[in-house]
Amino acid sequence: MTRIKEIRVHPCHPWLIPFLGCGSALFPSLRFHCPSALARGAGSGLQTLLAALLLVLPARAADPTVGLITLDPGHFHAGLVQELMYPEVSPIVHVYAPPGPDLDEHLKRIAAFNSRRENPTHWQEKVYAGPDFLDRMAQERAGNVVVISGNNARKTEYVDRAVQAGLNVLADKPMAITPAGFDLLRKAFSSAADKKVLLHDIMTERYEITSILERELARRPEVFGALEHGAPAHPAVEMESVHHFFKEVAGHPLIRPAWFFDVRQQGEAIPDVGTHLVDLVQWECFPEQALDWEKDIAVQSARRWPTTLSLEQFKRATGLNNYPGYLKPDVRPDGALEVFQNGEVAYTLRGVHAKVRALWRFEAPAGAQDTHYSLLRGTRAWLRIEQGPEQHYAPTLYVEQKSRAPAADFQRTLRAALAALSATWPGLDLKPAGDSWQIVVPEKYRVGHEAHFAQVTERYLRFLGSGQMPAWEVPNMLAKYYTTAQAYALSHAKP
Repeated sequence: MTRIKEIRVHPCHPWLIPFLGCGSALFPSLRFHCPSALARGAGSGLQTLLAALLLVLPARAADPTVGLITLDPGHFHAGLVQELMYPEVSPIVHVYAPPGPDLDEHLKRIAAFNSRRENPTHWQEKVYAGPDFLDRMAQERAGNVVVISGNNARKTEYVDRAVQAGLNVLADKPMAITPAGFDLLRKAFSSAADKKVLLHDIMTERYEITSILERELARRPEVFGALEHGAPAHPAVEMESVHHFFKEVAGHPLIRPAWFFDVRQQGEAIPDVGTHLVDLVQWECFPEQALDWEKDIAVQSARRWPTTLSLEQFKRATGLNNYPGYLKPDVRPDGALEVFQNGEVAYTLRGVHAKVRALWRFEAPAGAQDTHYSLLRGTRAWLRIEQGPEQHYAPTLYVEQKSRAPAADFQRTLRAALAALSATWPGLDLKPAGDSWQIVVPEKYRVGHEAHFAQVTERYLRFLGSGQMPAWEVPNMLAKYYTTAQAYALSHAKP
C-alpha cells in the first residue's frame, strides 16, 4: 500500500481548506502544509473521508532536486540545454541577464520549445534583467545549477562568481579564452572542490557516434595496436573541424550577435572551438586517465589567421547594417572584416605528438554542414573520421590496416571487435572502402549536434545525483584549457 507522508496545498485553492488537519489520530504520519492562515485549525467530517481516499491514490512524484539558473545567455547553446524536460529539474528557471537582444533571443528560443507541436516543453522563465544581474544571481541563489553560455569575455568571471556563491556550474565551452582566464579557472576549480560543488563544461562531441566508436576501437590492441608517438612533421593524432558563421539551427536561420565576430569577446579558434578537439584527443587517446597539465603537456607551436567577411555577409549573419564600434580595429580599408577564427596548435601529450586545427568559413556548401576530421595512428591500424562530399557530409569512420597480418585475419579480428561493440550499439557492420574498412553505423545513432546537449545535461545530472564526477574529469579539463591557453600565447608571440 502506498503511504503518503505529506501534502502541500497552494493557498489559492481555498476549496481544500476544509480538508486540512484531518485525522491526525488515524493517520499520525500524514502532514498537511498550506501557507494560508485560514488553514490552521480547520476541520470537517469530510476530512476523515479524504484521508482514507488518499491511501489508495498513487504517490505524487518527488519534488525536483535541481533548479536551473541561466546566466547572461548570449549563445543558442544556452537554450539547447532546455530543449527537453528532465524529471529531476524544476520547470521554473531563473534567468539573470542584462536587458538586450541576447536575452530576447534566448527567451524566444525557450518559448518556441514550449509551443512546438511535438513533445513541447513547459519551462517557466523567471527573468531578472538589470545591470546588477551578476550580483543579484549570487545573492539570491534562486537555484542550485548555473548554466552559462554566451559572450566569453566574462565567462570565466561568471564561473568563478557562481562557484564562490556555492552553486554548481554547467558551462558551455570555452570556460577560458586567454592565459589569464586559465589562471582564474584554476582558482574556480579549487574553490569548487572546497565548496563541494560540481563545475563541468559541455563537451558535445563526446556523444557523436563515430567519435565514440573511434575511441572504443583505439582501446582494442588486437585491432589498433598501440598509439604511435609520431613526430612534429608526422603527428600520431590529428583533429580538424570546420564551422560556418551562417547556418540554420532547429530549421531556422541562426542570427548571431555582432560580438560573436569579435575574438576578444568570443575567443579565437583554438581557445574556442579548439577545446572540443583538444578534449577529443585526451578522451580518445588516454581514456579515463587523469592528466597533469604541468607535466604531461608541451605545446610546441601555434598560429592564427583570419576569415575575411564582406559587409553583406556580416549583415546576413547578424541582421545589422553596419559594424559596431568594437569591430572597427578589424575592418580593412576595403570594408572587409577580418575575424581571426582559424588556428592550429601542435603539442605533445605524454610524448604523443598531436595537431589540432579549427577553421571558420562563412557558409557551408549546399547540403553540407560543420565537419569533423580525425586521424589516430596505431601500430596495427589507423582510425580515420571523414565528413566530406564523398561521405555525403555525414561523419564516417574508417579502419586502415597497418599490421603485417593477412588481410583476411585482420578482417576477422575487426569483425569480432564490432560484434563485441554491437552488444552496446546493435546493428554495426563493416564494408570495404578502397584500402580501408568502413564502419557502417545505423542512422538511429546519428542524433545530431543539437540532441547532444540533452545527453550532456543528463550525464551532468547523474553527476549531481551521486555528488561527484569521475576522478579524471577535473584534471583533464585543466589540461585542456592549459593547452588552449598556451596555444593562444604562442600564436600571439612576436617572431
